[in-house]
Amino acid sequence: MDAVIRNFPRSDKDADPATHHAPLPHAERPSREEAEAAVRTLLRWVGDDPQREGLVDTPERVAKAYREMFEGYDLDPAEALGRTFEEVAGYDDLVLIRDIAFHSHCEHHMVPIIGKAHVGYLPDGRVVGLSKVARVVDIFARRLQTQEAMTAQIAGAIQETLAPRGVAVIVEAEHMCMSMRGIRKRGSTTLTSTFTGAFRDDPQEQARFMTMLREARRD
Repeated sequence: MDAVIRNFPRSDKDADPATHHAPLPHAERPSREEAEAAVRTLLRWVGDDPQREGLVDTPERVAKAYREMFEGYDLDPAEALGRTFEEVAGYDDLVLIRDIAFHSHCEHHMVPIIGKAHVGYLPDGRVVGLSKVARVVDIFARRLQTQEAMTAQIAGAIQETLAPRGVAVIVEAEHMCMSMRGIRKRGSTTLTSTFTGAFRDDPQEQARFMTMLREARRD
């Protein structure tokens, strides 16, 4: 059975992405050489030889992969949402972007979290390009995460930057820390949700979001 966690911020401020995962300044980060040395240490710790042919270039590859997989620390979600459009012909109804695939990493074991995000918002005079919403999901996914925090961060960034009448975010994902280790329950997924503004205050708006999401899936 799927595990379900509902995360309802008490106020929009509770979903403020700035309260989680503030990136370290570049001056405080180890060098590329230090990162590669750390990988060599881990290779020895698991019982292998970093000097054997198949592993000689592994520290360099891992460091390069980490820069790509965790690039979210160097990206600003507010900047991604910076360009908006006001010429929407009076449209002020629900915008829903569903099935935004993402890969993240658990901050407890540093193993993958693989899932999809569904994001909706109620415009208040302006909209944002649909790809920008997906970009925000990626920015937060490409950091060490808990699913609960990531869900709130996505909603908080959109609410704070775009100032819509409300934001709804549902994230569903499989955690490899649960599938690959520990109890090893493959296929178990976790659902988290955050609602702000009208979606939090008006049960009908929340229900409409859920209905649209279900109907879109049936199609």
